[in-house]
Amino acid sequence: MSVHEPPELFGPEFTRDPYPTYAWLREHSPVHRFTLPQGMPAWLITRHDDVRKWLADPRLAKNLERFLPEEALPSPQLRDVLTRNMLASDPPAHTRLRRLVAKVFTARRVQSLRPRITQVTDEVLDRMGTAGETDLVDTLGALPITIIYELLGVPMRDWETFRKWSVLGSDEQSTGSEEFETATEALKSYTQGLIADKRVAPGEDLLSDLIVTRDNDEGLSDDELVAMVFLLLLGGQETTISLIGATVYHLLRNPDQLDLLRKEPERLPAAIEEVLRYDGPAMNASMRFAVEDIEVEGVAIPAGGVVFLGLGSAGHDPEQVPDAERFDISRSGVKHLAFGHGIHTCIGSALARLEGEIAIGRLLDRYAELRLAVPPEELNWRPGMHFRGPVELPVVYRAKPR
Repeated sequence: MSVHEPPELFGPEFTRDPYPTYAWLREHSPVHRFTLPQGMPAWLITRHDDVRKWLADPRLAKNLERFLPEEALPSPQLRDVLTRNMLASDPPAHTRLRRLVAKVFTARRVQSLRPRITQVTDEVLDRMGTAGETDLVDTLGALPITIIYELLGVPMRDWETFRKWSVLGSDEQSTGSEEFETATEALKSYTQGLIADKRVAPGEDLLSDLIVTRDNDEGLSDDELVAMVFLLLLGGQETTISLIGATVYHLLRNPDQLDLLRKEPERLPAAIEEVLRYDGPAMNASMRFAVEDIEVEGVAIPAGGVVFLGLGSAGHDPEQVPDAERFDISRSGVKHLAFGHGIHTCIGSALARLEGEIAIGRLLDRYAELRLAVPPEELNWRPGMHFRGPVELPVVYRAKPR
């Protein structure tokens, strides 16, 4: 890519491999102005130190309704579902919402899920059998799906309804479509009924605890509870599915690293962290808005300007990570931004890490042979501005002798 050639953001080539474009931007246009599909200008910040600083700077806000024009907002009947959550809120609303969720979504609760996560993983691998070919994104995707639905207390008979919305919600191409609107309305109605049932007969699940938790005698409203369910569905499923898929993909593409991990399985947590840095499931943080005129790297962004913070680009910044383009699970002490930074740091990061570690660990422990079933260039990757990960990952596998 020449100095004078502008990068094509979010096109097919970028979707397959965004990192050469990010490298060009960090060097030549670290605060890059581009145009959103809705026709509005936006700015993409790509250098690690800038991304980290602005993730925590209150001069960038999250409230869509405060800054976006009416035509760019979700439809009025769905707006509460998509905006009344922690991710789309600013203090003091965000502070209250996060404090309420943190009361019940604790580190202890996440760790208590370890036996169940292990059990579900083993059940998934049992269904795979001793040898064959499978799409690991689909197969291992059953793990985070099962765990988040059980955590929320969703009856198994209704999982298909939740899964359909989650797939649409993570597909940025479908947002605003008639199918997306219909699925969202149906899930909103169902979730309202589920909340009403749990108010009468609470269970031992996260949603029941969210219903009864209080902060200074104030709890979550029904609209806030519905919005929280939608947020947890996306955060608890699609990003973890992508993390597991990307981890397997990069290990298979780097057999020396796979061999190292097999020989030294204690490196598994570091391997997950390296995938999060190198090719994490969140390419950009969710959009923010300048609350006043700001300047970043000499570039003026006006009040109300839409800003994207390049989490994926930050992980490849050579000023932060030596030899950043190399996938290396033996790295230590590298601090990535895959889960964000500041008040909006992902509250489910511990669960994603735990599921990733268990899924990859049990997979490698069971199968002596794992290899891609198709050339890497034939794989499809999630399109869009936010999510990153393989759409499918066909592999051939063979179990260890027992």
